[in-house]
Amino acid sequence: MEIDGKCHCGRVAYRAEIDPERVSICHCTDCQTLTGSPYRVTVICSAEQVRLTGGMPKIYAKTGDNGRTRFQHFCAECGSPLFTSGDGGPDDWGIRWGSIRQRGELKPARQIWCRSAAPWIKDIKGLPGRPGD
Repeated sequence: MEIDGKCHCGRVAYRAEIDPERVSICHCTDCQTLTGSPYRVTVICSAEQVRLTGGMPKIYAKTGDNGRTRFQHFCAECGSPLFTSGDGGPDDWGIRWGSIRQRGELKPARQIWCRSAAPWIKDIKGLPGRPGD
């Protein structure tokens, strides 16, 4: 599936060819900290599947919960998280779901690092729609 996306301010943009079955929810503490929320949704892919079409993201490295170094790619202007990458192995990139324009078509297929999940996460029930939502 071809997707496109960008950061919040639009400076960094991209196109990618992805497999919609490779969407994951991650509950690791790094993802919780980086998003300010209980989990992060990412589309797993390889670097060859992503083409930047706008400005370049800023990148920094950090050792993750699993002991591997991860590179976080984000917009230096607005701070939007865009990608994660690692040692360059196959399927070692991830596109941040919130930056994807077609995100409504990308339902997560698996969850990882569930031992770090917020204990209340499985107890949340859906909210009924409200006018104006």
